[in-house]
Amino acid sequence: MKLKQLESLLGSLQQFDRPKIELEQYPTGPHIASRLLYTVNILRAENSFGDLSDKVVADFGCGCGTLGLAAGLLGAEHVTGFDIDQESIEIATSNADELDLDIDFVQCDIRNLTLSDRHIDTVVMNPPFGTRKKGADMEFLSVALKVASRAVYSLHKTSTRDHIRRTALREYNASSAEVLCELRFDVPQLYKFHKKKEVDVAVDLWRFIPTSNQGRHL
Repeated sequence: MKLKQLESLLGSLQQFDRPKIELEQYPTGPHIASRLLYTVNILRAENSFGDLSDKVVADFGCGCGTLGLAAGLLGAEHVTGFDIDQESIEIATSNADELDLDIDFVQCDIRNLTLSDRHIDTVVMNPPFGTRKKGADMEFLSVALKVASRAVYSLHKTSTRDHIRRTALREYNASSAEVLCELRFDVPQLYKFHKKKEVDVAVDLWRFIPTSNQGRHL
């Protein structure tokens, strides 16, 4: 699938009607979502990462399902989206049906996930940036590194780059933390306190490798 085709499909998806600021609900737009997953897919072909195609993928804080659906369109064996918000789960499910993709969506608090019999190869996520609740982004990353057996791909504000790398390697015991590219996250005017029609936020696409690749379960 070509990049433009992927972006076009993602652009047709339903998004939030009433986003919740307490959950930092900002839609992952088709432009950035397509480039994130397309970058991962190209890296697989060029560098033999093998983190997406034919793998079991989890989308943490899936929102309307954009990243998980993109993973499904690009050849993931199975995708499960996790979100605390029931309305998001309903929208994501509708979007999966629209694209005729067999994807599971689970309502839960990422922080309360426990290990069980659900194998996860790769986690993809656009976590809260932590502007409303400090440290929310790191809570997502901590859990992702505990459950992923191969890799975690995540978006974080470029301004937090040093903190992200230091925490991932020293506190979360990641064996690798690499910025693959810098992207522009288009934040539309969603909430009353937004003064501008849209704002571009510099974000890093990270690839984290868990310390052990012995096959964890969720």
